[in-house]
Amino acid sequence: MQADQTTTFLIIVAAAVIILALIWFLLRRRATARLRERYGEEYDRTVERVGGRGKAERNLAEREQRVSQFRIRPLAAEERDRFSGEWQEAKTLFVDSPQEAVLRADRLLGTMMEQRGFPVEDFDRRYEDLTVHHGEVASHYREGRGIADKGSTATTEEMRRALNHYEKLFVELVRDAEEPVASGQESSSADGAIGRGPIGTGEVDTSVTYDGADRSIRPS
Repeated sequence: MQADQTTTFLIIVAAAVIILALIWFLLRRRATARLRERYGEEYDRTVERVGGRGKAERNLAEREQRVSQFRIRPLAAEERDRFSGEWQEAKTLFVDSPQEAVLRADRLLGTMMEQRGFPVEDFDRRYEDLTVHHGEVASHYREGRGIADKGSTATTEEMRRALNHYEKLFVELVRDAEEPVASGQESSSADGAIGRGPIGTGEVDTSVTYDGADRSIRPS
């Protein structure tokens, strides 16, 4: 009788362990599916960077926990208007100095993020924070910074792409400002200007090429 009770007990314990393991597996699988859906390519990029799915998922979970502590706020109307003006100046500067235009755009985005409540001391951490709620524009931010970091070795076409990448983030940062942009704050494509359309919504004009000899923009 004692042997039968022991056997029954062991069977119950084994069944409980199997059930718990199955529950853990299903929860882990669900968490993985959620993270893959939320982060897309960033999930795979993190797995490759940190070396394993488990480490990557812990990294992404830590990002979410960290960002949940931030006090992110929309820009005030006057901040949005000021930043929009500075952004247009950076785009216009591209005609005479593409590298300076990209650097100015990069600094402006950092200032805007800080104003909204993001810690900005470290670019890699800033990028990771962005991926939590702004995954698509975060990838543009990373691509733009990769070109900006090349400095004077980047071609004008690369710097043009960097500015276009950066503009995706700029539009996202001003999207939920406190009130709509006032009518009349549109920029026309004046002769030699880089931007076109409303402030912060046009791409750098790719129909022109840069002539390094006289630092002018000429038709392709």
